[in-house]
Amino acid sequence: ILFATNQSAMALGPLGKVIAQGVLLGVSILARALPAAYASALANARKTGADKAAEEAARKGASFLGKARMSRDEALNVLNLSEGEATVEAVQKQYERYFEANKVEKGGSFYLQSKVYRAKELLDEYVQEKNKENQDNFRKQDEGKGESK
Repeated sequence: ILFATNQSAMALGPLGKVIAQGVLLGVSILARALPAAYASALANARKTGADKAAEEAARKGASFLGKARMSRDEALNVLNLSEGEATVEAVQKQYERYFEANKVEKGGSFYLQSKVYRAKELLDEYVQEKNKENQDNFRKQDEGKGESK
């Protein structure tokens, strides 16, 4: 009985060696093939202009997964605001109202809650940009008045 067990253990040794060699061969082939395939795909993308399209999509706010960022109009609709009403206080007030109303614990929707959060995030940026533009315009007007004196 002891002799039979040793034979099966010895037979497993050469089989294990063959499996290990096969795995190493496969890994070495992949290690050479993947960089070449990537370089080829990159060259094709440059030829067809797909790299420019990807850059343009990223510039417009599309994420890595291809989902576009929420537009300002959609964000205003989600928080039920008009462009003129979009102030820091109004955005915060509407955010708190709709975020609280859609809490999952109260039977609300996580999806709607995330939409409200993203809308607030985008509108906060928009309001900051709008305020900065207004400050720049006032500064230019003040400089223009100073030159005319």
